[in-house]
Amino acid sequence: MPLPLIAPMLATPGSLPPAAQDRRWAYETKQDGQRVMVYLPGDGSMLLRARSGEDITAAYPELRPLGTAVGTTPAVLDGEVLALDEQGRADFQLLQSRMGLAHAPARAARRAAQVPVHLVLFDVPYLERPLLRLPYAERRTRLTELGLAGPYWSTPRAVTGHGAEALRATREHALEGLVCKRLDSVYEPGVRSRAWIKIRNMRSEDVIVGGWLPGKGRLTGLPGAVLVGQRAGGRLRYVGGVGTGWSEAERTELAALLRAAASGRCPFDPVPRIADAHWVLPRLVGEVSYSTRTRAGMLRQPSWLRLRPDLTPEESAADLPEGFG
Repeated sequence: MPLPLIAPMLATPGSLPPAAQDRRWAYETKQDGQRVMVYLPGDGSMLLRARSGEDITAAYPELRPLGTAVGTTPAVLDGEVLALDEQGRADFQLLQSRMGLAHAPARAARRAAQVPVHLVLFDVPYLERPLLRLPYAERRTRLTELGLAGPYWSTPRAVTGHGAEALRATREHALEGLVCKRLDSVYEPGVRSRAWIKIRNMRSEDVIVGGWLPGKGRLTGLPGAVLVGQRAGGRLRYVGGVGTGWSEAERTELAALLRAAASGRCPFDPVPRIADAHWVLPRLVGEVSYSTRTRAGMLRQPSWLRLRPDLTPEESAADLPEGFG
């Protein structure tokens, strides 16, 4: 009997549950990887599907032995594929070199030898029969009892209660964040549910505005994004474009400041290749939040927080961290 196609249940961005409800929730580390559903028909084979439903099995050949890990028991598992850095932390930039190779098995095999992945498993919506209506706590017990630990996969422990401590631990260890899951929650395929809450640990830093990109549609005539940099070795290094975080009034105010600072010369060294960029004198300082940096020092998922009129570029702490630049 073929396994049912199950779309992954999704978490809603939010904050920690109230302290009075803490014991009703489990807490898992939020991983920075590629979400997958793992289909194990019980005949030794394995099929991996991305969140989109695409078959990506061939992209990760080192995970094929998982097909025999549950014997002849048919199962569908929910998890995330990670690429780990030297400190054992998930590195999405490393993973990108493995993604998109589902139709290039020879290249996938070569990359697997250079950048092996690790699959973390956190749910089992099907085990011999559908478990969708079982509460999360029961599904988690079933998953743990499978004992799925191998060279390229594991089942990390979930913590019940102690949410504030769990979140603090993810911040102290520079992990992406926390996922809070209500113990009595059923599995809702394809639904972004309030029964699962994700909290992303965001960092914030000062940056210097060196340019902008024109907005489109309702943002015509306004900046769609600002191009920002930080100092490194006496030069202003481009670290990314920021296109979110403003109210309409703030975007209008910023447009006036950018027009007043217009320049025909790019202030970044080296000059980034960005089509339609408008350059400005690097005199505006802003504060942005972001999740992590790429290995080249670029900001991932940056969002504008505020202008810093109290700071000049010389006074700001807008220096690239040691190791970048």
